[in-house]
Amino acid sequence: MEVRIASRRSPLAKRQAELFGAALAAAEPQADIHYVEVETEGDVRQDVGLSRIGGKGVFTQEIEAMLRRGEADVAVHSLKDLPTELAHGLVIAALLPREDPRDALVGPQGLTLASLPYGARVGTSSPRRQAQLLHLRPDLQVADVRGNVGTRLRKLADGEYDALVMAAAGLLRDGRAAAIAQYLEPDEVLGAPAQGIIAVEAAEGRTDILPWLRGVSHALTEEVALCERTVLRELGSGCSLPVGALARRQGPRLVLTAGVFAPDGGVAMRVSLEGEQAEELGREAAKQLLLGGAGRILGGAAADGP
Repeated sequence: MEVRIASRRSPLAKRQAELFGAALAAAEPQADIHYVEVETEGDVRQDVGLSRIGGKGVFTQEIEAMLRRGEADVAVHSLKDLPTELAHGLVIAALLPREDPRDALVGPQGLTLASLPYGARVGTSSPRRQAQLLHLRPDLQVADVRGNVGTRLRKLADGEYDALVMAAAGLLRDGRAAAIAQYLEPDEVLGAPAQGIIAVEAAEGRTDILPWLRGVSHALTEEVALCERTVLRELGSGCSLPVGALARRQGPRLVLTAGVFAPDGGVAMRVSLEGEQAEELGREAAKQLLLGGAGRILGGAAADGP
């Protein structure tokens, strides 16, 4: 059976689609796999910060429209780019095993966040990263940077920035591990909910292909993704707001750290808790954050957006 896999056109997005294609081919050798490249709004409007475009769906809407029109059978995304409420008629049908969920400082080897010169210019496209960087180093000049992995690294090499902060997973999948100067641990910079996870999306009525997709999905990744995305959903925020979450299984229990961060770096609110049920744990973390005043922080961040 033919399986048309849609993804963004960037080298990293195509690599992620190929990783899913390889997993599907290994599980279902009869699958006739083809790749479909799509240019999204987030790819076209690279002169505008993501929070200004609108955040939710800027890398996914066009691809999802292809699924609804039947022009593709499945779509491959970075799960952190998908809104917690999917478009009507679509489901997350599979998640691949998670890559490293940390953020990374990109620059010369030996460089660390602590050793950056006073007032250094650091590039990132994420309000979440900006907020945490400024909390740790208020002296930094945190500037927006757009483009695919290669484009951002060229801007760094050209001297537009002293360093970059990017998702470690994207650098590793793109074969750029050598660009990583320092992995930023979650107690310093907490990653986005579902960071490092590849998601496979399909129409909920595709009973011909959904069983195949379920067969390649990774159960532990599903569990931690549910936990982290529940935090995001309960806070009512999207991928352009400064929310971080990381869930990990330790023995019979899940351990979750979640945080909300003021855009100017002035406030960093975190909670850490344990539980057995992923969704319940995510709800409780969001509840504790809201009781601590997270709503005011997120409201202010939204006001600074589009």
